[in-house]
Amino acid sequence: MKLLPTGLMLLALALPVWADQPIKELATVGGVRPNQLIGYGLVVGLDGSGDKATSSPFTGQSMSSMLNQLGVQVPPGTKIDPKNVAAVTLTASLPPFARRGQPMDVTVSSIGDAKSLRGGTLLMAPLKGADGQIYAMAQGNVVVGGAGAQSGGTSAQVNHLSVGRIPGGATIEREVPTALGSGEFIQLELLTADFTTANRVVEAINRTLGADTARAVDGRLIEVRAPFDSNQRVRFLSRLENIAVKPADVSPVVIVNARTGSVVMNQSVTVEPVAVAHGNLSVSVGNNGQGGAPDVNIKADRSRVVQLPRSANLAQVVNALNAVGATPVDLVSILQAIKAAGALKADLQII
Repeated sequence: MKLLPTGLMLLALALPVWADQPIKELATVGGVRPNQLIGYGLVVGLDGSGDKATSSPFTGQSMSSMLNQLGVQVPPGTKIDPKNVAAVTLTASLPPFARRGQPMDVTVSSIGDAKSLRGGTLLMAPLKGADGQIYAMAQGNVVVGGAGAQSGGTSAQVNHLSVGRIPGGATIEREVPTALGSGEFIQLELLTADFTTANRVVEAINRTLGADTARAVDGRLIEVRAPFDSNQRVRFLSRLENIAVKPADVSPVVIVNARTGSVVMNQSVTVEPVAVAHGNLSVSVGNNGQGGAPDVNIKADRSRVVQLPRSANLAQVVNALNAVGATPVDLVSILQAIKAAGALKADLQII
């Protein structure tokens, strides 16, 4: 599709969403989930690009506290200039089945006014979970995927310099027990609640692994009878997650980003015969009498007309709007009007 400089962009999802998919793409095993961790620390060794004492006083306080813990007594009232130090937040995701001593990646983000974290080193800092317990310790050199330079009042920067990453920079110190189900059952949780998909998953499991192996609790949760022995249960889950299931046809949905003019839709979206007038644009969808095939006509004040003789779906409407130079605001307004008239057979979401 050729896009005009109006900023409108159409993304049509052409993949066959109704093709068979393995269960592991449709559901997760209950209890098998990551846990978010967060922490606070100091990045040192910066080349004058750290926080300022006036606008980030907490950095100086953290430096004094750190030095005191290391046995260096800082006299009260001493002014600390942290231009080579930056206060940062640390975020990480504790994966399921993580064991003590395993490494984990850490994302480091400045919370002060540091200009860059490039070349800095994170001092040892704890990572805590939602319960306040320490689950990992982080330390290491910060890798920043960007570059910046300045001279004579002129500066240039590529990507963000205030966010970096430490690959394998944290060591797990506390484990989170992960139970593969309770008793003789494990739970499958569908990523999208749908009664048809849940029923098809149950039928596929019972057909492959035996009758009464699985049962649906609701449109999202499915209980599956599994062996008690851990080794046999893992083997059972390996077989279970690769069972192919044909998910239910997706509901028609259109997502419009009013800021960028992007339109994303799936294959189920269609438009019934309708006519809409908006500003200097006129949209008409109707039948041409030849086998019931509808036409899409767009008219503007410049008398430009675009005719699409094929099936009137939303993709054709958006293509026609692009051809006459509709703005993102025009597109959003027209789609809302078509939806309000009951002609847009889809869930319209504006983000």
